[in-house]
Amino acid sequence: MAKEEGLSARTTLWFLVFVGFAVNYMIRINTNITIVAMIRQSEAEFVGDEKVDYACYVSAGNSSTSSDLPSNNRPASLLRSREGRIVSPEQILLALLNLDPQKEGFEWNDYQQGLILGAFYWLHWITQIPGGILARRYGTKLVFGASNVIGCWMCFLMPIASYWDYRVLVVLRVLQGLVCGLAWPAMHHMAGQWIPPNERSKFVTAYLGSSVGVALNFPLFGYIIAWTSWEYVYHFCGIFGTVWYLAWLYYVYDSPAEHPRIHPNERKYIESSLGISERKDMREEQREHRTPWKRIMLSKALWMTIIAQWGGIWGLFTLMTQAPTYFNNVHGWNIEMTGLLSGIPHLCRMLFAYVFSIIGDHMLKHELMSRTGVRKMGGTLCCVVNGIFVFVLACSGCNSLMATIFLTLATTVHGAVSTGPLANLVDMSPRYAGILLGISGMISVVPGFISPIIVGMLGNHTVEQWRIVFLITSATLIICGLLYMAFADSTQQPWNSCEDEPSVGGSLHEEELQALKDEKMKTTQQPDDSDAPRLSSV
Repeated sequence: MAKEEGLSARTTLWFLVFVGFAVNYMIRINTNITIVAMIRQSEAEFVGDEKVDYACYVSAGNSSTSSDLPSNNRPASLLRSREGRIVSPEQILLALLNLDPQKEGFEWNDYQQGLILGAFYWLHWITQIPGGILARRYGTKLVFGASNVIGCWMCFLMPIASYWDYRVLVVLRVLQGLVCGLAWPAMHHMAGQWIPPNERSKFVTAYLGSSVGVALNFPLFGYIIAWTSWEYVYHFCGIFGTVWYLAWLYYVYDSPAEHPRIHPNERKYIESSLGISERKDMREEQREHRTPWKRIMLSKALWMTIIAQWGGIWGLFTLMTQAPTYFNNVHGWNIEMTGLLSGIPHLCRMLFAYVFSIIGDHMLKHELMSRTGVRKMGGTLCCVVNGIFVFVLACSGCNSLMATIFLTLATTVHGAVSTGPLANLVDMSPRYAGILLGISGMISVVPGFISPIIVGMLGNHTVEQWRIVFLITSATLIICGLLYMAFADSTQQPWNSCEDEPSVGGSLHEEELQALKDEKMKTTQQPDDSDAPRLSSV
């Protein structure tokens, strides 16, 4: 394909999808850190302005400590009061209505906090399969965009809902999770319309915007809370999401044929790679083909992948959701440091996922390992090795350095999921990959709300309580990982084929493979006229 001047439509799409997934995760994790600042702190938790009531606090006796320093040299508490901060619109509204402004924080117990943190995932699973179906019918531009922006607009209501009643906040979080669940499966449909087979590994890296969103937003939210108040975190989410949505509406279209500004050479390259111009009628016929639901649901390969995803999501969501509370309640970090230490692991996860995907693609391209072997290797890292790191975290006690290192390592190795169980869904059935992702997401998202409830029931204040939480997480990861290692299968399943389809046309997957071979022959003959990356398809 001849190179076009400026950014290609695919590059623009990649960037906006990347930011879109960052927005999607920004919505789900903002309450994880704001809740640290929203909870009432008792007077017994402080000596002067220094927080002392955390699990690993040790009094220095008569030695010089921060409590002996002049008050103007002590690290001011970021959670204790609102004095000297920017007043939020909600606070002004409450003052005008003569209502309690809750300046010292909300009196929510551990169980209520667990409900708030887990509520996002209560109905999140319901929209996993409908997300893909709606995208096929109405287009990913509408479904993905609306899913994100509606979730962001709900953020504007979160502060006032918190002041009203924690149960109203729970309901709002449930609705957010329901709407945002449409986004992930919807994106698979757009990838099929825009991305040539030999560029899919590169495009999938846009999904890692979720990790970057967590890595950047945790520290950012910590500083917003420190400088202003926790309400402004939700205002930021609503404004940023709206700005992204306006760019999404202007620059993104559901297919190259609908894009008014795409370069003709780029459109021709995409459509020839996907066989759209020659096989459009056949694709429409395939959409009407009946899905083999029974054979899919009885597939051992699918359930082994779901089990691995269950374990990985349990570990990831437990660490992602609880890290701010853990660092504050056990190690006494202030809100800025809590945000920073909660975000760094997810940046490492993104980098590890990218590097490991290159290694996996290299092994497959040069036939150094079977496809099932590569997927099992990814599953071993994201589950078994992850579980070992979480076990060490459980044993770290009050050693804050050890806890930080192993929490980071545990989150980092989960990045192998994109080359392991997640890619396995495409391997076993390219035709029904979107449906498989919906089924897997519908089931594996359940730990997202079970884990916070368990933490709320066990308590989140002492080292022993957190040790139990991390041991449960470690056991889940290791058991699920061992099952995946033993029984995973990434070979294409028999039910992927459509027996009643005309043999002259072949399957959709075979058609794309043939287009990929033709494209490779062209790029071999004209190496200077192609900018397609040399990555194998996931």
